[in-house]
Amino acid sequence: MPLNPQTRTMLDAFAGGSMMDGLKAIVAARSEGREPPSMMPPIPAEPVAAIDDRLIDGAAGSIAARFYTPAGPGPFPVTVYFHGGGFVTGDLDMYDATCSRIANRAGSVVVSVDYRLAPETRFPGAADDAMAALRWIHANAARFAGDARRIAVAGDSAGGNLAAVAAQQARAAGIALRHQLLIYPVLDFGADTPSIREYGPKAYLLSDEMMRWFCDQYLPDPGCILDPRASPLRAPDLRNLPAATIVTAEYDPLRDEGEAYADRLLRAGVPTTLRRWDGQVHGFAALFGMLDDAQAAIDFASAELRKFFVA
Repeated sequence: MPLNPQTRTMLDAFAGGSMMDGLKAIVAARSEGREPPSMMPPIPAEPVAAIDDRLIDGAAGSIAARFYTPAGPGPFPVTVYFHGGGFVTGDLDMYDATCSRIANRAGSVVVSVDYRLAPETRFPGAADDAMAALRWIHANAARFAGDARRIAVAGDSAGGNLAAVAAQQARAAGIALRHQLLIYPVLDFGADTPSIREYGPKAYLLSDEMMRWFCDQYLPDPGCILDPRASPLRAPDLRNLPAATIVTAEYDPLRDEGEAYADRLLRAGVPTTLRRWDGQVHGFAALFGMLDDAQAAIDFASAELRKFFVA
């Protein structure tokens, strides 16, 4: 179907700026010890019972995490959320709106993890932080009214990659997860799919040029593309992974790898729901206040989480 009219209006409004210039300015500011510019103003959180910032275990020391607790007595299921941003940008504030909405609609404590970013920390730093955070949350769930028997991993874009990697590593570690929610995830840094070839040059919020740059910032050498911790679609065995919900967008270069992962999960016997959002672009689910589909996508994702939390 054609681009969603709200999305077309948004893209027209952004047409005067360069996403690549903005990304490079963020990295340059961090390298110089300056406050990095924001690509987009943060959207405030919905009211929840509590929002708390804490330090939890990362792979190389403590990292920040933000805990969103819904109303009610608990113990609550737990959603471990990894933000997007190409492994290079993104922070806790940018995902207040997303995480608070999931907390309210899924009835879950949401733990948003501030993993280390590239290029200061290259692969596998972010993946290692994601797994270290999951281990800490699993071991300490009772400390924040969480239920260690009902944990899901979730994320969008680069965060969807980290959620998929954490789900694969949790299987090996013996940590039982209820669900994995992957929103337009990066799943294969070496992918050459029809959606990349068709939509990469059009730069609907994500271009093939940007993906190459993210890859160069995150991966220390091209050989890392073959590592399932970078490209979880390349994992040889997907059996016995947690049930999955995968959201893709019609006009997203990453669409086909997300849908290929859904197909592989299904063939491996993993219960999987795939939802392609027609007329939408990469990043749409975070654009509250601009796109009605953002709210619809988070409502859908939260309902999927809730379904598996109560099963």
